[in-house]
Amino acid sequence: RSVYDDQPNAHQKFMEKLDACIRNHDREIEKMCNFHHQGFVDAITELLKVRADAEKLKVQVTDTNRRLQDAGKEVIAQTEEIIRCRVQQRNITTVVEKLQLCLPVLEMYSKLKEQMNVKRYYSALKTMEQLENLYLPRVSQYRFCQIMIENLPKLREEIKEISMSDLKDFLESIRKHSDRIGETAMKQAQQQKAFSTTLQKQNNVNYGWNTHLGRSRISESKNELTLKRTFEDDDEHEEEVLTAQDLVDFSPVYRCLHIYSVLGDGEIFENYYRKQRRKQARLVLQPQSSMHETVEGYRRYFSQIVGFFVVEDHILHVTQGLVTRTYTDELWNMALSKIIAVLRTHSSYCTDPDLVLELKNLIVVFADTLQGYGFPVNRLFDLLFEIRDQYNETLLKKWSGLFRDIFEADNYSPIPVANEEEYKIVISKFPFQDLELDKQSFPKKLPMSQSVPQIYIQVKEFIYASLKFSESLHRSSTEIDDMLRKSTNLLLTRTLSSCLQNLIKKPHIGLTELVQIIINTTHLEQACKYLEDFISNITNISQLTVHTARLYGLSTFKDARHAAEGEIYTKLNQKIDEFIQIADYDWTMSESDGRASGYLMDLINFLRSTFQVFTHLPGKVAQTACMSACQHLSMSLMQMLLDSELKQISMGAIQQFNLDVIQCELFASSEPVPGFQGDTLQLAFIDLRQLLDLFMVWDWSTYLADYGQATSKYLRVNPSTALTLLEKMKDSSKKNNIFAQFRKNDRDKQKLIETVVKQLRSLVNGMSQHT
Repeated sequence: RSVYDDQPNAHQKFMEKLDACIRNHDREIEKMCNFHHQGFVDAITELLKVRADAEKLKVQVTDTNRRLQDAGKEVIAQTEEIIRCRVQQRNITTVVEKLQLCLPVLEMYSKLKEQMNVKRYYSALKTMEQLENLYLPRVSQYRFCQIMIENLPKLREEIKEISMSDLKDFLESIRKHSDRIGETAMKQAQQQKAFSTTLQKQNNVNYGWNTHLGRSRISESKNELTLKRTFEDDDEHEEEVLTAQDLVDFSPVYRCLHIYSVLGDGEIFENYYRKQRRKQARLVLQPQSSMHETVEGYRRYFSQIVGFFVVEDHILHVTQGLVTRTYTDELWNMALSKIIAVLRTHSSYCTDPDLVLELKNLIVVFADTLQGYGFPVNRLFDLLFEIRDQYNETLLKKWSGLFRDIFEADNYSPIPVANEEEYKIVISKFPFQDLELDKQSFPKKLPMSQSVPQIYIQVKEFIYASLKFSESLHRSSTEIDDMLRKSTNLLLTRTLSSCLQNLIKKPHIGLTELVQIIINTTHLEQACKYLEDFISNITNISQLTVHTARLYGLSTFKDARHAAEGEIYTKLNQKIDEFIQIADYDWTMSESDGRASGYLMDLINFLRSTFQVFTHLPGKVAQTACMSACQHLSMSLMQMLLDSELKQISMGAIQQFNLDVIQCELFASSEPVPGFQGDTLQLAFIDLRQLLDLFMVWDWSTYLADYGQATSKYLRVNPSTALTLLEKMKDSSKKNNIFAQFRKNDRDKQKLIETVVKQLRSLVNGMSQHT
């Protein structure tokens, strides 16, 4: 540091001290070298000696190395071989390890292919799941695994397509086999019901219900016993009852459901299945246009529907979620509405009661079958009540034809019975009692005609036919009794009444037939109480029950009887008109023939014979008919006198006409029908009698003087009637000069006539003004 100080000569002093130091060190080095020089020389000498040995050693080492290298080449080769083997061994071990990982994958993939080939698609999907989740992740670095991974989705789609194709085939198969499935199910339900009915009848103490069966139920009972024996035989032979699964292979549905569930598309499958089944339901529910023509059409229709819902019920119970109770109920409600609409439409075309009855039986079996599978069927039984009304209508039409045939075949004469056997045969058909008739000896005649017992039998047959429909409707005896009485009332009040009314109106039915019809209706009316007893015995419901309806046969037969009575009056009047039309008066004759007209005597004889037939009629009917006939005859004769086309009448014609009226009065006074009091029947001709007396006696002064008084001798003579007839006689006198002698002999009488005419006109005018 002092070198760099600013002291003068500092650098020079430093250099001098440095040189002195160097010289000291040189001297020390020289001393050191001199001290070790001899050792160095000795070492060099020793080294020179060793050089020769070193050359020898080098040669030896080189030779040894050469020999060693020659000997080591084989070892190296062996070592390299060992190393290569060790590498191969390690590679083999690695390969084995990797193969142990890959072989299960390959085995599973091979198993997958085999499962695909044998169509075990659900197992194949499980194998795919194991491959993806367990095996392939271990060897995912290999290219073949990538290929497998790429193929698995394709295989899944293939499985879905194949399973869906199987499902479509299954749906097509069950569509074809639905009718067979339904037919089997309905047959089993029917057999079970028949078997249960047989057991119930054996255990039922009250056999009142069975009394209605009679002859019509014998064959049915035999069928039930046969069914029972069939069940026993089946138990002995242990025959299996066929089910839907026995008739149809459901495995495609199970496979498809499992496959789609495994693939996570269960909801898609459910929607597809339900959609397709709804379409099939619509097809099944669509009936053939000619279904109503035969019972087989209805049976096939019901079988297909039952088969459809039996399959759905089976799917509901063997699968989870594919079909739910809500879905089946919704489908059933839709189908039920369609079924009811179809049955309403097609049953309305049925005109054969036997076909309607078979339809009812099919509906009952159909409802019982589906009710056994848990479907509500109350609406079907409500529909049966509508069809029952239609069945009754068809029965009414059929019985209308039967009644018409009976009436057409009847001879309308009392039933002759020659002996006791014939009498008992008639009594067995119709409840007839007559103590007076029983006292008579054979042969004798029953008052009614052959149609009465036949009608009575047909009414009972109608009740049997109506009862057949009421069976198996799950209704009480009271309701069945009410239904039978209502349908019987319809038969009596509508069908039989209409047939009777039409019969009475027929042109070929004469007075004799009408009289017999009245007698027949009387006996049918009396038999109504026996019909009520008959219904009560069938239903075991007493007539004393509050809600028991009554038969309206009494009013029916009364109405028919009144109509027949009215027709008797009409036909009598028509017959009188026919006789009146053949009347041939000479209104200008100068004198009468001295005897009554021929047509009138024929008419009176006809009336006498007719009223003799009326002896079997009730008294009031015969009296009314007789009074009506006399009144109509009187009116007809009066109209004949006052006919506007008749311009003139001579006094001789008046006298002849008076003779005819006298015969009418004699007929009335002879009491053609017993029961009239005094001269009641003769009053029918009082108008004619007073008018003719007025002209015959020519008592105009009395008539004019007493006119309007209650005690007048000619009270029933109307001024306009007298004026009309007097003017016709006046016109006749002008042409025939009938009054010429009077004018010569008695001009006062001519003036009287003119005066009478004027007074009559004034009376007529006064009456019109007063009116």
